[in-house]
Amino acid sequence: MKTYSISEVANKLNLTVYTLRYYDKEGILPFVERTSSGTRLFKESDIDALKIIECLKSTGMPIKEIKSFIDWCSNGDSTLQQRYNMFLERKAIVEAQLEELRKTMEVIEHKCLYYKTALDAGTEDIHKNKKIEIKN
Repeated sequence: MKTYSISEVANKLNLTVYTLRYYDKEGILPFVERTSSGTRLFKESDIDALKIIECLKSTGMPIKEIKSFIDWCSNGDSTLQQRYNMFLERKAIVEAQLEELRKTMEVIEHKCLYYKTALDAGTEDIHKNKKIEIKN
């Protein structure tokens, strides 16, 4: 079975070695094996778990809650419902984030049109006395 060093994993996942050490210190990498000298040995399954950890982190999930998820995974099938519920919560959070981004994109698209029209006319005066609607 192929194993990877901490620097190989950091490069592979576009993380820093410091981040991986921090995760380990916070207890969210209990599955990573170590040599007798303490060197971390990452397997493909560990890299897959790190991808999930990074996914959860990107949703704004705090490290403490990610640790709870990792603990639930370690506890096996008895925590399936908790893990399912957690992902439903994350899904709702990401959907809300997407809606906010959609609204942001509408404003940006509107401003692009505004400035394109002004550039084509050579002046912003073209927009004077026009109500500029910004959607929220």
